[in-house]
Amino acid sequence: MHDIRYNHVDDEIIVPNPFASALLVFRGGANGQEAPIRVIQGPNTQLAGPQRLDIDVIHREIFVPGGGGVLVYSLDANGDVAPKRVLRGPDTQIAGGSIAVDPINNLIAVPGRDRSIVIFDRTASGNTKPLRVIRGPNTQIDRINQMQIYPEGRLVMVAMPGQQGLMEPPRVFVGMWSLDDDGDVPPKWTINGDQTRLKKPFAIALNPEHKEIYVTDMRLNGVLTFSVPEVFEPVARTAAR
Repeated sequence: MHDIRYNHVDDEIIVPNPFASALLVFRGGANGQEAPIRVIQGPNTQLAGPQRLDIDVIHREIFVPGGGGVLVYSLDANGDVAPKRVLRGPDTQIAGGSIAVDPINNLIAVPGRDRSIVIFDRTASGNTKPLRVIRGPNTQIDRINQMQIYPEGRLVMVAMPGQQGLMEPPRVFVGMWSLDDDGDVPPKWTINGDQTRLKKPFAIALNPEHKEIYVTDMRLNGVLTFSVPEVFEPVARTAAR
């Protein structure tokens, strides 16, 4: 299993299981060999080996990327239930693989085709064109593994583990773009270089209260903590624009 989300409102843990083509929901206090309290699974779900997800506790939805699209379920869904919405089609430009949801600004960000980030309205469905596409050589985007959104700063933050198949690829970094960026736009900030010790960044988590970003590294088998007050500081964001 390659992702996990905690629903702090209902004290629940949600995990995708690619082998069972299912989403598993556990009690927050689950321990030992405890069965899930809900399972989203079956032909009507349209799930096919889900690897990643994100949740929106405000609008009570689960977002699952895959198969060149995004499936959206109710946060309370259980059993062989159809998705509430399906965002899929050639006009979407979605490649899938990861997703980040912004319930405050009502946006979602998804990896797109040709090394890009595609941004949609949160409620987009069908074969909808993205609102904005971040793509081009100045973006430095190579391979997107996992993403997070910082709604207050309207930022999307992305772990870039480099070329697949290499033990220690060149050009690995964590990149950050504005959700308002469109076109061949360089990242506003990056975490990269030898001093960072990054070898193959896999996933990120945000701690805005302490102005920190946590990065897991699959080559180091560890978690690195970076203090980046300029990313979370409103004055710095205004000056950067």
